[in-house]
Amino acid sequence: MNNPKILFPLALIGIIATYFFVFGQEKTLEIIKEEYLFLLALIPLIVAFIFFKIKLKDYELIDFNKNSNLSFKSIVMFFLIFQVVDYFSEGSFEGMISLWFLYWVMGIIALLLMENINFYRNYKLIYKTK
Repeated sequence: MNNPKILFPLALIGIIATYFFVFGQEKTLEIIKEEYLFLLALIPLIVAFIFFKIKLKDYELIDFNKNSNLSFKSIVMFFLIFQVVDYFSEGSFEGMISLWFLYWVMGIIALLLMENINFYRNYKLIYKTK
């Protein structure tokens, strides 16, 4: 259940479906377009991820992030606390859920950063021993 390869795509599908149902197509596209800078920030992170994935494909990697895994329950509690704060700060249900896509993008950025740091540490370790 904690597999990000499954959770992130399912979350995106759920967010987009909710947006289409609540806001309609135009507002949904507007919300996504508002986050273009964060989406552009994903490009170098994805390039670095692919670079390290290709360079390190033949090596056994150490998971330096193994102690930083949060349980699904803590992630849900963290999300619910943010939802309550957003509900009051945005003033409505629509304002609250309009931030879901931003949270999703930030989650992808955080995941890619953690993976890239892990790859980089493995890369340094492997190529320092050569």
